[in-house]
Amino acid sequence: MKYTVITGASSGIGYETALAFASRGKNLILVARRKEQLEELQSKIAGIHPNVEVVIQTIDLSVIENAYTLYESLQGYSIETWINNAGFGNFASVAEQDLNKITTMLHLNIEALTILSSLFVRDYSTIEGTQLINVSSGGGYTIVGNAITYCASKFYVSAFTEGLSHELKSQGAPMQVKVLAPAATETEFAKRAFDITNFEYHGAVRKFHTAKEMAGFMLDLYDSNHVVGLVNGLTYEFELRDAIFNYVESTR
Repeated sequence: MKYTVITGASSGIGYETALAFASRGKNLILVARRKEQLEELQSKIAGIHPNVEVVIQTIDLSVIENAYTLYESLQGYSIETWINNAGFGNFASVAEQDLNKITTMLHLNIEALTILSSLFVRDYSTIEGTQLINVSSGGGYTIVGNAITYCASKFYVSAFTEGLSHELKSQGAPMQVKVLAPAATETEFAKRAFDITNFEYHGAVRKFHTAKEMAGFMLDLYDSNHVVGLVNGLTYEFELRDAIFNYVESTR
């Protein structure tokens, strides 16, 4: 039996991606900090897709040791797809940003993603049909004012993932490595980024996608042979593209 792992699955894109993959009959391992939300999602999937097995793992991946703990706990499962969706943003000038929050963000957006990607590739890159999908952002390809540190963290995700895709292709490894880059999406992102309790996208954001629409784009990327799934920041159309950053083969 094979499983799809989705981190940050308790809400937003991760939540809807879980439902989308369940509709494909994919068994799921859902990871997030909030147990109650994961249990509600588990019950919802069981009601709609009773033949899909859903395993939940409650863990905070901003604590780096927990990334290793999570991966180790899944050694008994055969994993087909790993989706690193967990992450959050921050809007503030560099001089005024809360460094405690920034440190947590960097742990989650960069370090945990790198560790989990590396461990998954180490064990599964030679297995046909496997995929690693890392969720970046439109801010991982364009620097947005007042969100410089967040964008920099997502530039890392984009560059790391595209580079890893090049690396595995050069090795002839069958695993596909891809990056999804959403633009504004109606999720809990804005509330945490602005440190507010409520945020209404309608009226406040000129254009945005719903989390369900982004989960549909995730499936489009999953089904494709492209490396990048990017929401165009001007038209808000979803584009499947080959790697965007320049890549130079090592001479060593």
